Amino acid sequence: MTAQPGIFALGTIEHCYLELDLVAGADPAGLVGVLAWLCGPGSPLAGVSVTVAVRPELWAEVAPEHAPPGVRSFEAIVGPELTMPATQHDAWVWVAGGGRDIVFDSARKVLDAAAGVATVGSEITGWVYRHDRDLTGFIDGTENPSVVEAPGVAVRAGAPGAGSSVVLVQRWRHLDAWAALGDAEQELVIGRSKPDSVELDDERMPADSHVSRNVVEEDGEELAIYRRNTAYGGPTDHGTLFVGFCAEQHPLQIMLERMAGVGDGIRDALTRYTTPLSGSYYLAPSLDALQAFLPPDLGVSVSV
Repeated sequence: MTAQPGIFALGTIEHCYLELDLVAGADPAGLVGVLAWLCGPGSPLAGVSVTVAVRPELWAEVAPEHAPPGVRSFEAIVGPELTMPATQHDAWVWVAGGGRDIVFDSARKVLDAAAGVATVGSEITGWVYRHDRDLTGFIDGTENPSVVEAPGVAVRAGAPGAGSSVVLVQRWRHLDAWAALGDAEQELVIGRSKPDSVELDDERMPADSHVSRNVVEEDGEELAIYRRNTAYGGPTDHGTLFVGFCAEQHPLQIMLERMAGVGDGIRDALTRYTTPLSGSYYLAPSLDALQAFLPPDLGVSVSV
């Protein structure tokens, strides 16, 4: 089973993320058919990377034989001091490219294709900040697996659901209080040096640092995820669009619960300077599984 290549399409600088809601009474398989068309060789999109994903329960309804067990929609995560809200939608389309114009035009075509089947639930425009940093000024994705290792982390290997990926999408607004901190204070919040992202040694690492709360081990193995975050917004309202891929939902869920302090009450210090505004889980099916939903009148199939 072949995973969607857009998950690993690095180097794009402009991004548009669309969350879609199924129109009342519309056939869920019809929405999946539109998504399959957008990824296929007959797609109306050209010159961009396209990744599509579906609410886990909707995918399990239309393609139970390709649905990995236990994957579910986002539910609000409630910690002692922090709540991460649930804003689940039915589908997610990520368009990425080398220029804002081509991404804009392609996103409009996505909406045209989905007209009558789905409405827009949310729209976020993302962009790359200083090559590899987020708007905190720190390098983003330091813990990401290498290009060679990424598919093993992000894509499910076994059936059912081989070739699929669980996707976590969250919007985090950055607060002005962050800029009031000095670099040394910011480094204690993150748990890394700001210029070169070197992890602080054990003596300096706070228990509530972002690194401490995000690096999780089970049975002696670190739980890994594959991040494809971007910045969003403008000077007065901005933050990070978190996009995480994983072969299983569990690592993503554990990461969020630890950030919120669920269980031990230790809240990720970074969440005192950022606010979660949204939260959704999706399943990005394999190209093979999507192929079955291609509208028959197109006369094309996905090459895998």
